[in-house]
Amino acid sequence: MKLLYLGNQLSKHGFNKTTIETLGLHLEQEGFGVYYASNKKSFPLRMLDMMRSVIIYRKQVSYILIDTYSTKAFWYAFVCSQLARVLNIKYIPILHGGNLPNRLKNNPKLCRMVFANAHKNVAPSGYLKQAFENAGFTNVIHIPNSIEIDKYELKTRVELAPKLLWVRAFASIYNPEMAVKVLQQLLEKHPSASLTMVGPDKDGSLKTTKDFADSIGVAVNFTGQLAKEDWWQLASEHDIFINTTHFDNTPISVMEAMALGLPVVSTNVGGIPYLLTDKENALLVNDDDDKEMTETILDLLNDKVKANQLAKNARTFIEQMDWQVVKNEWKQILR
Repeated sequence: MKLLYLGNQLSKHGFNKTTIETLGLHLEQEGFGVYYASNKKSFPLRMLDMMRSVIIYRKQVSYILIDTYSTKAFWYAFVCSQLARVLNIKYIPILHGGNLPNRLKNNPKLCRMVFANAHKNVAPSGYLKQAFENAGFTNVIHIPNSIEIDKYELKTRVELAPKLLWVRAFASIYNPEMAVKVLQQLLEKHPSASLTMVGPDKDGSLKTTKDFADSIGVAVNFTGQLAKEDWWQLASEHDIFINTTHFDNTPISVMEAMALGLPVVSTNVGGIPYLLTDKENALLVNDDDDKEMTETILDLLNDKVKANQLAKNARTFIEQMDWQVVKNEWKQILR
């Protein structure tokens, strides 16, 4: 069976790999033929390339997979889904971004044109599945983001130090300045505390965060974008993973931190509580509450038994999202 996969295939331009570059490869390894669009850096050229691919491959593919976001990339999904409808090709939006429920509220007619006519809508989190069902969509299924668990070496931490790791694209929606505020407060109790922030700039937030850190006299290790293998190695040198986002779905970086055995402290927003259970496999705090996150980290530093139990539970939970498990759900809908 042949598929056309539409999404932001932009890692060669210095951006993080997105689902099109991970799920697509997995599907190829399972025997599917996969065409891709697009790796064009320019938004208009990417749109044109996607439309062109839909037309070119219309008679060769059984399904079109469309990475669907709440931001301006939503328009890829809208235009290409409607083109697929005209050409009578089955399409499957893969729902990304914790802010998609707001798109459903703000553009209900356009969303109904996209999602109601889809073969299936794939929600990687229970949060988005519920949001879409609450909006009246009945063709939504939950298939979690997957990882290859065997690639992640679990580290059990005998000692716990205030060495924080943050991994995300620098964008205001992910609230990177909160991480710097947390470090500033930790330094008052632990002068050796450190923070490493990994990820490319998305909207100018990298410079803003660097400037903020400089303005309050806090030293942060900004690495820029790293290959997965490089930040996995870096993870072994850190003891706590923090996630400071305002909105979220099921972030791969958090899943990977869980697989690596890093205790996770995260804001409790969007799809996060569908992935993380407070005091069971992570610790959750209120959105944008740097003081609460700091206090939570301080408590964790004083309870190594709790930290190791959280990490152990997180690894057990994330093993359910191994590709060897999840692939069967994809095969089911692509029959």
